[in-house]
Amino acid sequence: MPSQRELFFRYLAQTSPSPLAIEIAYAQGVYLYTSEGKKIIDLISGIAVSNVGHRHPKVQQAIENQLNKYWHVMVYGELIQSPQNELAYHLCQTLPSHLNNVYFTNSGSEAIEGAMKLAKRFTQRTQIITCYNAYHGSSQGALSISGNEKFKQAYRPLLPDIQYIHYGSFSDLDKITRRTAAVFVETIQGEAGVKIACTHYFQALQCRCREVGALLVLDEIQSGFGRTGKFWAFEHFAVQPDILVCAKGMGGGMPIGAFISSQEIMRTLTYNPILGHITTFGGHPVSCAASLATLQVIQEENLLAQVEPKAQLFRELLKHPKILNFRNIGLMIALEFENFATLKPIIDKAIQLGVLTDWFLYCDNAMRIAPPLIITESQIREACQLILQAIEAGIKHN
Repeated sequence: MPSQRELFFRYLAQTSPSPLAIEIAYAQGVYLYTSEGKKIIDLISGIAVSNVGHRHPKVQQAIENQLNKYWHVMVYGELIQSPQNELAYHLCQTLPSHLNNVYFTNSGSEAIEGAMKLAKRFTQRTQIITCYNAYHGSSQGALSISGNEKFKQAYRPLLPDIQYIHYGSFSDLDKITRRTAAVFVETIQGEAGVKIACTHYFQALQCRCREVGALLVLDEIQSGFGRTGKFWAFEHFAVQPDILVCAKGMGGGMPIGAFISSQEIMRTLTYNPILGHITTFGGHPVSCAASLATLQVIQEENLLAQVEPKAQLFRELLKHPKILNFRNIGLMIALEFENFATLKPIIDKAIQLGVLTDWFLYCDNAMRIAPPLIITESQIREACQLILQAIEAGIKHN
């Protein structure tokens, strides 16, 4: 039998010429353990996925309980399944009253696809407005409304009638017209390197959408489920979307996503045609059970109140002349360096020292830090000390 490394490179489709290729034996809490027994602090949570840490006991127990009942039984929306029902109910309790109807998917990209169809179907309009440097996923529709040409050019033609605006720009709001079905905006721009617009912008954006009858769709695939210190990032900005999209951190490590709207809007997927949006594995009962447990852990362990103090500790400890900027909202953090050539050796050295970080797709000079919300003060101190050591080593490398 070939080694795991040989199998990886021979039989798995590769997404880059130089993957990290760290062989993971198991994971627990904030740590990854390699096949050689090395312990690595996971500061990216599988890209904002493991918000309650790896293999949280309550999430694991919920998974095991559901495994003992049933797994897949029928395509989403046909049979009454308690994991879906209970998760939808508890999700809606965290949201404004008009966001009271949930459609479960397998991933964030699929949730975006569903939200795009829903917006077009409800408004009977075709134009979708999105932001430059937005990232909404890699499927055809999601890629069409993502805002970085470098990652799109090889796959054109994509969907037509897409209009771009600058995130945070008041002057661009006039581009939202009565032709616009929906405006898709990441509440916090993730792959752009944690870019944050002001409250006045979001309120003006919502006002303009209402004025012309366009739907406001907020993408909280990265920023939802407590990542920013609120359960939903839009709570920071006194704004309420017409459609909310979530995934990543909602599953506790299991694959799940959702788009959420009002019953009135969501009902349009039910008829003319019936089965207007369907999915085989969306709302998988095991994933739903894990998601409900994740939601409850965030609430019961009071993780939201811990986010800002932990973020502030990162800010206090991560100071170095090579760090040009520290951007964050809660535990969604970007450390900006001069360029990718400076950053990449630092990331590589940090992994050698026992800390996993990353860079951003559209901001490759910034280090991504998005640790599990359960990370402790002592773990933060250890991780920051190792990052600073990696920076010093990176200076010598350059």
